[in-house]
Amino acid sequence: MGFSRNIFYGIKDKRIIDVMDSIPRELFLPDNIKDYAYVDSALPIGCGQTISQPSLVAYMTQLLELTGKEKVLEIGTGSGYQTAILAKLADRVYTVEIVRELHEKAKQTLKALGITNVEYKLGSGYEGCEEHAPFDRIIVTAAPPQIPPKLIDQLKEDGRMVIPVGPESQTQILKLVIKTPDGVLEKDIDYVMFVPMIEK
Repeated sequence: MGFSRNIFYGIKDKRIIDVMDSIPRELFLPDNIKDYAYVDSALPIGCGQTISQPSLVAYMTQLLELTGKEKVLEIGTGSGYQTAILAKLADRVYTVEIVRELHEKAKQTLKALGITNVEYKLGSGYEGCEEHAPFDRIIVTAAPPQIPPKLIDQLKEDGRMVIPVGPESQTQILKLVIKTPDGVLEKDIDYVMFVPMIEK
């Protein structure tokens, strides 16, 4: 069983499709919903959190424009599914999760898959991962009401950040943030719906 090709409409980077086909999404889901692993839908993973729909995972990953050499910061480890994809497409991934149960489970799942180029941090995504900054790319998988300033600070010049921004339980805007020598550019990409980014 695998993904319908329809979910990859608009994905021009074939490496993303190959990587997503190679990672068993059911390993990142609770037992009672494993049958829905290849449906293009967000699904609950416990602790009030979700795993994003596969088409959106592919789209957000493509926006990062990864070449394989990047140091990436991921805010919101969740199940570890997006983390696993990033680990296959970048040099090193630093991932931050505030919910201990999800943090520990993701570590176990990725270890079982033999993924070794990931560093895990338990803490607030609003703080980022200053001890390993700056980052070539940042991806955020929960929505803060505004872009956290510390994440912009931790982005390298010419770096890219993909982040949903907006209020809880309402449509949010997926933004692409590019840090240039002349300042920070923000591009509104699409409307999305993510769980809120937890501060404490």
